[in-house]
Amino acid sequence: MSMKTLLVFTAAIEIATGIALLTIPGLLAPALLGATLDTPAGLAVARLAGAALLSLGIACWFGSRDTQSRAAAGIVAAMLFYNLAAATLLLSLRYFVNMTGIGLLPASVLHAALAVWCIACLRATKPVGSLP
Repeated sequence: MSMKTLLVFTAAIEIATGIALLTIPGLLAPALLGATLDTPAGLAVARLAGAALLSLGIACWFGSRDTQSRAAAGIVAAMLFYNLAAATLLLSLRYFVNMTGIGLLPASVLHAALAVWCIACLRATKPVGSLP
C-alpha cells in the first residue's frame, strides 16, 4: 500500500480520535481503558491528548498531498515512533497494569499494524536526489 493511503488512513483515525477526546473524553476513556477520568486534571490531559492527535491527523492529511517530499517521509517517521509508543503503552496497560478496556487490544493491534505499514513505506521511499 502507498504512503498516500497510509497518511490518509492515519489522518482519518487520528482526527476522529482527537475530536472524540476533545469533546467526549468521559465516554471514550472507559471504552479504551476500562477506567474513568474522574478528575478535572484527567479530563484536561485527555483533551490535551485529543488536541495532539488532531494535530497529528492534520499533519498526515496535508502530508498525503505530496508523498514524494522529505516532509512526508518525516511525518511517516514521526508516526512510526508514535505508533510503536502507542502499541507498547496500550499493551503494557493491559498486561502490567491490568486495565480491561474493550478497546485496549484492538487499539494496540491497530497501532502495531500502522507501525509496520510506516516501516514498509519508509523502506520503499527513494531518497530525494537519488538516481533512478
